[in-house]
Amino acid sequence: MAAALTAGLGLVAVTAQPATATPPGIPSKATAQSQLNALTVKTEGSMTGYSRDLFPHWITISGTCNTRETVLKRDGASVVTDSNCAAVSGRWYSPYDGATWYAASDVDIDHVVPLAEAWRSGASGWTTSRRQSFANDLTRPQLIAVTDNVNQAKGDQDPSTWQPPLSSYRCTYSKMWITVKYNWGLSLQSSEKSALQSMLNTCSS
Repeated sequence: MAAALTAGLGLVAVTAQPATATPPGIPSKATAQSQLNALTVKTEGSMTGYSRDLFPHWITISGTCNTRETVLKRDGASVVTDSNCAAVSGRWYSPYDGATWYAASDVDIDHVVPLAEAWRSGASGWTTSRRQSFANDLTRPQLIAVTDNVNQAKGDQDPSTWQPPLSSYRCTYSKMWITVKYNWGLSLQSSEKSALQSMLNTCSS
């Protein structure tokens, strides 16, 4: 089993099998294919006027728990929180790269379809309220706990230029991306559709 120490902190990231929750609403291959076929292909819009502040997050979900904390609890194992709902201990498996983390600070909550990508794909015309709902969507597979530097490397890229380092997860990632765009009525560009189709073709079901 591979292991890596985080310098000076005594935190360990080990390669492990997932014993954790996954985002809800991941469709079958057949459903994802029909959704992909239904998506509008068009040239990507501009970033003019974009700001993350136009997608308010993280919002309060329950009690003192906001969206990030809710996903940390959902996607983690043995998660312990303090009175403010902050995760003080637990274990998080990142399906993007296969690493397991033991400190919430090593984990980011990824927007599967990045906020800037959504902006370029139609969200620029939404109300702030709708953008807030998108940025905090716990119903569809739009939010997932992953290794922080992997999420940062992804940035706002679509699957034509970035895919999870762990190739075995690319099938699932494509299904998540497709269904989020489909359910939110977002468009996609031709290179993005081609990449998604290639990823979806690796799925067995």
